[in-house]
Amino acid sequence: MGTLPPEGFLLLEDGTLFLGRLVGPGTPTVAEVVFTTNMSGYQEVFSDPSYNAQIVVMTAPMIGNYGVNTEDPESARPQVAGAVVRELSRTYSNWRATGSLEEWLSGANVPVLTEVDTRRLAMHLRSAGVMRGVIAAGSTPGAEALAALGGCPAMVGLDLASVVTTKEPYAWGNAQHPVHVVAYDFGIKRNILRLFDAHGVRVTVVPASTSVADVLALKPDGVFLSNGPGDPEAVTYALPAIRELAGAGTPMFGICLGHQLLGLAFGAHTAKMPFGHRGGNQPVKDLMSGKVLITSQNHGFAVAGSEQEGVAGAADLQVTHVNLNDGTVEGLRHRTLPIFGVQYHPEAAPGPHDAVPHFNEFLTALKSRRA
Repeated sequence: MGTLPPEGFLLLEDGTLFLGRLVGPGTPTVAEVVFTTNMSGYQEVFSDPSYNAQIVVMTAPMIGNYGVNTEDPESARPQVAGAVVRELSRTYSNWRATGSLEEWLSGANVPVLTEVDTRRLAMHLRSAGVMRGVIAAGSTPGAEALAALGGCPAMVGLDLASVVTTKEPYAWGNAQHPVHVVAYDFGIKRNILRLFDAHGVRVTVVPASTSVADVLALKPDGVFLSNGPGDPEAVTYALPAIRELAGAGTPMFGICLGHQLLGLAFGAHTAKMPFGHRGGNQPVKDLMSGKVLITSQNHGFAVAGSEQEGVAGAADLQVTHVNLNDGTVEGLRHRTLPIFGVQYHPEAAPGPHDAVPHFNEFLTALKSRRA
């Protein structure tokens, strides 16, 4: 069995304390604490830039049992500030595995608090709302941990897209693909790029603050607005570019943060959700077809609006999808321009894959423009 890890704790800003054992650095780590209901895909979760600066609680009881590999990550490194689990498997078994989850996270100085009652923790966050927290060594919060928690910034008003975006443009996919898309990187997931390549689209990924002139100089058939972390209303620098590209008739597709930025660019506003949508089993209704999609989601903000009232403040946009659990806006489309976005993740890895056809929808708009 080996030696037990040292004691550790998670202290929430409302004073609630959760005790466990700490794997990784013992210095205080602070961030917003959120939970996800994903039953698998922990490596994709921990490497998703949308989880940057968050402590993620995994509600599945055992994490790490199939190890990690070099093919599945959604970015080059773990993005989470920390992780909280019920049981961290010290061994793993999978033919694709190249190492253990514990080694992978420890190598990036990401602390894992294990042996925590994650069911109680998730229920507390669901009732009280997500909040800031601190992970540290020991069983009693000391002055250092309390000071760190007091200095942790709130997620509202926080621009994290500029933190995780690429510093330089880069190409992805087969250079011979005839269709070309420029992707604004607000925290893009690699599986989005993999799916574009699979659909015959080559992508040029550019930094979040890239000018419209630089984008149009690349002669794209369309523009993609990626997912990403933080408060969408703090990414003010992206909105003029979106409006200018729209005015040029450029087809655009946004996912998650990209969807929210599309809404903001046309007059909508976003609101912080009590505990957000994070997991792989969110039901979404397509208002055009009446079909229900099971989707993967990871967001703490939503575009204000409803099926009945439309997108608040944005008359040019129509609601196309809603969440069946709480009625929040999950998809929008411009009434006259080839522009649409979805709040959920059609590129979900490991799944579900109900929403993958959105890539074909975008591809149709791109080919129509080329014609």
